[in-house]
This record gives sequence, structure tokens and C-alpha cells, in this order.
Amino acid sequence: MIYQESLEFLKDLADNNNREWFLANRGRYDIARENVIDFTGQLLTKLQNIDPAIDETMDPKKRVMRIYRDIRFSKDKTPYKNNFGVNIPSTGLKAGTVEFYLQIQPGNSFIGGGYWMPEAANLKIIRQEIDYNASELKQIIDDKAFVKLFGEFRKQEQLKSVPREYSAKNENIDLLKLKSFVGWHKLTDEEITREGAVQLVADICSKIYPLNVFLKNALA
Repeated sequence: MIYQESLEFLKDLADNNNREWFLANRGRYDIARENVIDFTGQLLTKLQNIDPAIDETMDPKKRVMRIYRDIRFSKDKTPYKNNFGVNIPSTGLKAGTVEFYLQIQPGNSFIGGGYWMPEAANLKIIRQEIDYNASELKQIIDDKAFVKLFGEFRKQEQLKSVPREYSAKNENIDLLKLKSFVGWHKLTDEEITREGAVQLVADICSKIYPLNVFLKNALA
């Protein structure tokens, strides 16, 4: 589970997002980060039973993202993120493709999966697979258990216009216009800090897994 103290650190960091405060509280950060790394290690063990493609050599420490923000091109110059992010690629070790993603943040924790904002070449391939094999995707995303956990898949960000390769009359145009292919489920502070939190997150990931399989098969 995630310790309440880890959430308290993130709350305080959000209120004191500056280098001086962070350096003075570096010990609290180190303890919170180790908590997230430990949680990630336990989650990886469970996910490897759900998704055999997950690399068994994956180091949980390397899955926890840096807390330092890249402020070079941002108007927001606060130096630190107010959350811990964990990315777990479904194949290989490279993040940013088909993956599971966990965010730990007071009042805004969630577990998600799929493929967020694919680059143009991969987006084109996924759309082709949807055009050829929409029934398989719809069977996954229209399942009652999937909708209950993740909501309406088609309500993710879409193109305002129709992709030029397809007709507006295509029966699956609502899926073909999607920019991302993600299912995500919000976790309360109570859920993430109680015994059994790792199993809860793993159980949700098991419901995302068929979506990841569809996307990986499209890109294979």
C-alpha cells in the first residue's frame, strides 16, 4: 500500500513547490519514493501473471518517473511534479507505447492503460486495425465491466474532422477519430493507502489487458 505519509509529502510539496523547501524535506521525499518503488515491485509481480509479455527483468526503481519537471518550454516554472508517476510498458522496456500507467497524487490517483497519443505512424496502423477488425475492439470496450470501470471509451479526445483515409459514413467513425486509446480508473486516497491496494490495482489492470493486447496485435 501507499503510506499516508507519502500522500502528506505530496500535499506539502504542492503547497511549497520550490527548491529550498524540497532540499529541507529531501528525507521525506526519499522515504515516499521508496514506498512507491516497493509498491511498484509488488505490482510488477502480479502484472507478470496477467500480462506474460511484461519484461521479467524490469527494475521497479526505473519505472518510477523523475519528480523533477522539465520547465524549459513551460510557462509553469515550478520545479517539481506534485505526483509520482509509474509507467510499465506492456512489451520491452521503452515507455510511451502500449503500457500500464499509475499515478499517485492526493485526490487524483489513477491506474490506466492502453496507448496515449500515438505518434502519427502508429496512429495510422491502429486506425487500419479498427477499420478491419472493429468488432474485436468493440467487444472489449463495450463490455459492461469495462464501461463500469473506465467509462465510455469513445469520449476520449477526438479529431474535429474525419481522418482523410475514411468516410464520415463509416459505421466506426467515432473510433477512427480517436487520438488516444486509453482506459483509466480513478483511485481514492482510501483505496490506495489500505491493505490490498496492490491487488486492487492489479485487478483493474487485468480488465485493461485485453485492450493492450488488441493494440499490440495491431502494431505487431
